[in-house]
Amino acid sequence: MTQTKIVVLDDDPTGSQTVHSCLLLTRWDVDTLKQGLQDAAPLFFVLTNTRGMSADKAAAVTGEVCSNLRQALDSLAQAGTPVNPVLVSRSDSTLRGHYPVETDVIAEQLGPFDAHFLVPAFFEGGRVTRDSTHYLIVDGKPVPVHETEFARDSVFSYTHSYLPDYVEEKTGGRIRAAQVERFLLDEIRADVSERLMALSGNRCCVVDAECQADLDHFCSQLMQCAAAGKRYLFRSAASLLTALAQLPPQPVAADAMHKVVRNGDPGAVIVGSHVRKTTEQLGELLAMPGVEAIEVDVDRIDTDPGKLLDEIIGRAQWAHQSGLTSVIYTSRTEKVFADQSTRLAFGERVSALLMEVVRHLPERLGFLISKGGITSNDVLSSGLALPAARVLGQILPGCSVVRCPDDHPRYPGMPVVIFPGNVGDELALACAWARLAGVPEPLRKVAAHAATAVQ
Repeated sequence: MTQTKIVVLDDDPTGSQTVHSCLLLTRWDVDTLKQGLQDAAPLFFVLTNTRGMSADKAAAVTGEVCSNLRQALDSLAQAGTPVNPVLVSRSDSTLRGHYPVETDVIAEQLGPFDAHFLVPAFFEGGRVTRDSTHYLIVDGKPVPVHETEFARDSVFSYTHSYLPDYVEEKTGGRIRAAQVERFLLDEIRADVSERLMALSGNRCCVVDAECQADLDHFCSQLMQCAAAGKRYLFRSAASLLTALAQLPPQPVAADAMHKVVRNGDPGAVIVGSHVRKTTEQLGELLAMPGVEAIEVDVDRIDTDPGKLLDEIIGRAQWAHQSGLTSVIYTSRTEKVFADQSTRLAFGERVSALLMEVVRHLPERLGFLISKGGITSNDVLSSGLALPAARVLGQILPGCSVVRCPDDHPRYPGMPVVIFPGNVGDELALACAWARLAGVPEPLRKVAAHAATAVQ
């Protein structure tokens, strides 16, 4: 009997922020992919980190994953255990990322597909889509995403929130807005099975969604059509995965995550993201008792990186011995670069320094919080050198907790929070730290935080 497996190519490691109990793979050789395909969970993630790469490199990495995945699928089929993959290219809910580069490569190597769906809704982060326009909920009000800071990203800028126009813009006119199939709210809340069955030729489709029930109903119809032989590809944010996987409640409750902290010891927080929300959250965390602020002056990375590294490690060791959590963060002023390649190269040097810090944090570290998508990917794949990790669940809406394996050479069994840069209100980072540290959560605006998180 053929088993269905949801295979998620994640362009940073935050796509698991709505699911649990599944594997995150930081390697994609054939044997590792076979491990994911044979795992008991209904889905697994391949952390490609392509959002931190140039378009050409992102295409090459995606192609390598697809080629190895094809080999893994063929090997399992020959062994009498075939797997039917449902392929998801998971990316940012604010429309940043290498679209259509990655979906084009997947379609070329693992197609043909009848359609590919853009489903950027992410309810835990206040991202919704109505009338084919994508919004970010800010202070309870919907703001078209092209009017937010995310649309001005120096690498992934765009000028449209109306998704058919966004598709035309990003494909350079190869797919015209008028050619995009629109699935509107009233339609997806009814029966669209006939329309889904009629799709062919990798038709581009955009999907409305205002709440999880919208995607749950839509995906129940999608999966029935897939079982009937239709082949679909998805470019989505995280909420679609909840609907596809249909998992039970997570085994460790969000407010009980302190129970998985190693020996009750102090932890550390690594902050790389520079979006405004992260800076606001960082300020609230640094105002909490029990933390030690350690700023990484990025201007010194190209002048005296060795001395800078020694200073950071020394201060982190002192903080741990004093019972404090080290909050290690890059200087908040974002540098301006002449071009994208220069920016990416500098980002790689900053990340390399931060990963050296992670490798030299105290061995008795109780927990680690990684703030920022690209930073988190590097923490898992390089700083902690994890070929795979399993998701325990979410400590806050949109923030996953994974656990180092028990045989990890430095941090066995340590919980690691993957905290996206643009998720939560200003108190979210402080709340996550408090839950792990076993101290009272900040009381100011807690109710507002809960309301914002579930928009």
